[in-house]
Amino acid sequence: MPVIAFQGRPGAYSDLACRQARPGWTTRPCPTFADAIDAVHDGRADEALLACENTLAGRVPDIHSLLPDAGLHIVGEYFQRVEHCLLGVPGAKIGDIRRIHTHPVALGQVRKLISELGVEPVVQFDTAGAAEMVAQWGRKEDAAIASSLAAELNGLTVLRSNVEDASHNTTRFYRVSSRPCIPSPERTDVLTTLLMRVGNCPGALYAALGGFSRHGINMTRIESYMLDGSFAATQFLMDVEGHPEQAALAAALAELEQVSDDLRILGVYPNSLSRRAA
Repeated sequence: MPVIAFQGRPGAYSDLACRQARPGWTTRPCPTFADAIDAVHDGRADEALLACENTLAGRVPDIHSLLPDAGLHIVGEYFQRVEHCLLGVPGAKIGDIRRIHTHPVALGQVRKLISELGVEPVVQFDTAGAAEMVAQWGRKEDAAIASSLAAELNGLTVLRSNVEDASHNTTRFYRVSSRPCIPSPERTDVLTTLLMRVGNCPGALYAALGGFSRHGINMTRIESYMLDGSFAATQFLMDVEGHPEQAALAAALAELEQVSDDLRILGVYPNSLSRRAA
């Protein structure tokens, strides 16, 4: 049976995303993103699903530092709606809760619930790990914020669903593999992820990105970060619409090669149905 790796504990939102993105595959939990990438390299997993950005928390910094040199290919994207659940031990009621345990980002996304219940928020290393701890303690006064999958795997009760403050809380993932799976250039639903570097001088970024505008290429994402701690150059990760073999994007990339350094294509893949439905 194929295996897909993710960062986190069993029952994490990434685990849930893997099960929905690759139904029937075995999910492999990994302690870090680097471990998930290594699992693909070592053949312990066929693919990995790596969180890259969230509508509330923003980008995932680890991916920006790891993905460029991972030696893997982006073969797809997946969007996972984050639906926080209040989990308690069997027999517990909401009135019993005195402490809520979860990841610090999740705590910041359930402020209204914490205020309503008047409970103590307790930071834990991740959401699924918090569910594991609550299950091990077996105390009615301790609850966790995690996924419904974490409740199922740890024998906990969902006391309340969708307790997140914002209904648009969604995480985007890159699906990566050791082998590319490039769609046909005839398709119109393709994204290309690029990596490039420009010098720190006036007009450098304008010169690098101008070709996309001139050739009608829509850029859906751009992120910048320093390269090796240097202020002299900046690296950019971009998602653009189109296939590198299509005339418009090919022309834009040809211009980009003339004014940027270390231009690399990290993946060419169909965009998600969730993106098309938005």
